Amino acid sequence: MLPLFKSPWLRDDHAQLADAAARFFVERWEPQMAAWRAAGRMPRSAWREAGEQGFLCAAMPDEYGGGGGDFGHEAVLALELAKANNSGFGGGLHSAIVAPYILHHGSEEQRRRWLPRMAAGELIGAIAMTEPGAGSDLQGVRTVARRDGDDYVLSGSKTFITNGQNANLVIVVCKTDPQQGAKGVSLIVAEVEDEAGQPRPGFSRGRNLDKIGMQAQDTSELFFDGLRVPAENLIGGVEGQGFAQLMQELPQERLLIAVSAVGGIERGLQEALRYTKERKAFGKAVWEFQNTRFQLAEVQAQLLAARALLDAAIDAHLKGELDAARAALVKSWTTDLQCQLLDVCLQMHGGYGYMMEQPIAQLWADARVARIYGGTNEIMKELAARSM
Repeated sequence: MLPLFKSPWLRDDHAQLADAAARFFVERWEPQMAAWRAAGRMPRSAWREAGEQGFLCAAMPDEYGGGGGDFGHEAVLALELAKANNSGFGGGLHSAIVAPYILHHGSEEQRRRWLPRMAAGELIGAIAMTEPGAGSDLQGVRTVARRDGDDYVLSGSKTFITNGQNANLVIVVCKTDPQQGAKGVSLIVAEVEDEAGQPRPGFSRGRNLDKIGMQAQDTSELFFDGLRVPAENLIGGVEGQGFAQLMQELPQERLLIAVSAVGGIERGLQEALRYTKERKAFGKAVWEFQNTRFQLAEVQAQLLAARALLDAAIDAHLKGELDAARAALVKSWTTDLQCQLLDVCLQMHGGYGYMMEQPIAQLWADARVARIYGGTNEIMKELAARSM
């Protein structure tokens, strides 16, 4: 255990969930991670295990099958997952990003239809935002939902979609009125598989994308070619509300990314301490060199600063006081810092740090995308600057 200050928002129930998750991730999932990285995805059976353990939708009300908790429960799960060096499980996106769109903006019928099955791991959620020609600029999406009787007909393509190979419940960011810009954006829930688990007509999955890191995460292309979706699956029930819904939920997504970044820094420092105390050079442990101790002490100081910022943001979010500008700054600063500090920790491993079987190499490679997804850090700074 690193000597970190106790998070002021952390209650006993948060700590109990963190302890249970830490044990489960290490004892049950860590032995399987190499196979899952090689396969490029985690199996759906792992999602059902997570549901059985109470690790899915922990902040959802228990009336919808969730854990009845708050964002603090999602935060400790994300922290422990990052500390376990598991970047493959998309449970945070499923529970703390996809499910809240349904909880906060969906109808009561939609909540009761989808949330209990998401909490059980029967439904695996994804949100299809990014397109080949539209990333951080969500107003530029070109996927179209055309109304046809009691259905919408979805046409378009998405890419870089987390949980893309496993997901069977996909929130699609689309245009119900292509002439209206942001006012024409809607969110429609697509149940992309039939009862037999086969893709519905008009839907197909593309490649499980070959990424620099996050090798066990099924990040994919999704194609909609005339997929018919019941009109009742429109979130909010009124067309054109999607952009406002996205803006309301994105601060939590960005905070969740920051949580994972800080957890990754903590695991990276643990790896560097372990390695430098074991590795010998010039007749003594690498830890015995003053440069090693000074550099890792500085990493520790910056980790403490990052935890303090993160704790303040989580506390504000739990009180309903975290605005979009501060969430953007927290996301950009912690993920920039993660890449900087993990590079220091990797350097302490010498040549072994460049070998992918080493946890530090996996952490280093996995971290890079955090400065891109959830909105690039350049966009985050632009958003924050507008409120200054």
